[in-house]
Amino acid sequence: MMTNVHFGTMVPQIKRIWEESRTAATEFEAMGYDSLWVNDHLYGPTSPQIPMLEAWSMVAALAAITIRVSIGTLVTPVGMRNPAHLGKTIATLDHISGGRIIPGLGAGWMPREFTDFGVPFKSTKERLRQLREGVELLRRMWGEEDAVTFQGDHFQTENVVTQPKPEKQPRLLIGGSGEKVTMRIAARHADIWNNLAGQQDNIAHKVRVLHEHCEAVGRDPSEVTVAQQCLVTIAKDEATLGPMLDTAQKIFGGHMGNPKGDLALSGTPGMVAERIQQHIDAGCTMFNLEFFGRDTREPAELFAKEVMPQFR
Repeated sequence: MMTNVHFGTMVPQIKRIWEESRTAATEFEAMGYDSLWVNDHLYGPTSPQIPMLEAWSMVAALAAITIRVSIGTLVTPVGMRNPAHLGKTIATLDHISGGRIIPGLGAGWMPREFTDFGVPFKSTKERLRQLREGVELLRRMWGEEDAVTFQGDHFQTENVVTQPKPEKQPRLLIGGSGEKVTMRIAARHADIWNNLAGQQDNIAHKVRVLHEHCEAVGRDPSEVTVAQQCLVTIAKDEATLGPMLDTAQKIFGGHMGNPKGDLALSGTPGMVAERIQQHIDAGCTMFNLEFFGRDTREPAELFAKEVMPQFR
C-alpha cells in the first residue's frame, strides 16, 4: 500500500433538499474525506423534472460550512456559462474557502441544459474548443494581469478585471476520456485529469495516453494527478452484496460504469481495497466516489473506517 492517496466523495444533490446535503457534507468531512464534489448539471440526468440543486451555489454554501476539505465540480461545462463570470465567481469562492476550490471543467453533453436556458449547444468539436478557450481565459484571469482582453472564437473579454484574485492559481481539474482532444487539453493545462466512470476499466490505458500527451507538450507527467470517478457499492459481507450489485447495475449501469466490472469498487471492504490498489498500480491516486445507497452516509462511513486507513 502507498500513502498520499486522495479520497473525495460526492455530496447528495439529486432529489435532495439542502438540509440533507449539508448534513452529509459535514459528516463526510468529519469521517476524513479529502474533498467534496457536486455534479454541475442544471437538470437531473434523465428528466428536467428531477429536482437538482445548482452546483456553484452549493459550492459556495459548502465552502462556508466546512473547514478542511477541498470542494469541486464534476464537471462544469465551459460553454454552459459565461466563463468570465465564472472566473469571477471562482475567485470569490477561493477566498471564502481559504483556497480549497477545485474547478472541474469539461465540454458538457446534455443539450437541454444549454438550450432551455438560451445558450447554444454546439457540436462536440466546438464544445471542445470552448473548453480550451475557457481554460486559457480562466488561467489569465487568475494570473498576474491587471486586466485581461481575450479574443477567442467562442469567448471574448475587454479589459476584464478580477479583484480580489485568488491567492494562487486554483487547482484545475479537466474531466473527460476523449484521447485525441480532451486529454491533450488536460495534459497541457490541468492539475488533475478525471477519467469518466464509464471508462474505469480502461484506466491503465488512459494513463498511458495522458503521459504520452504530457511528453508531447513538454510537461512532466507527474505534474498531472490522475483521478477516477467511480461508483462504490460496498457491503460488510458478500451475502448482502449480491442484491446491492444487481440494483446498482440496473440504476447506474453505463453512466457510472459497470458495478460488476473488473475494476469496479464493489464488494466487501477487503475486496474494495484490492481494487483501489489496482488503480494505484496503474497510476491513479485520486478517487472521486459516488456511494450507492439512499443514505450515502452509511456506506461512506464503512469505507472511511475499513478502507481508507489502509492507504494512509
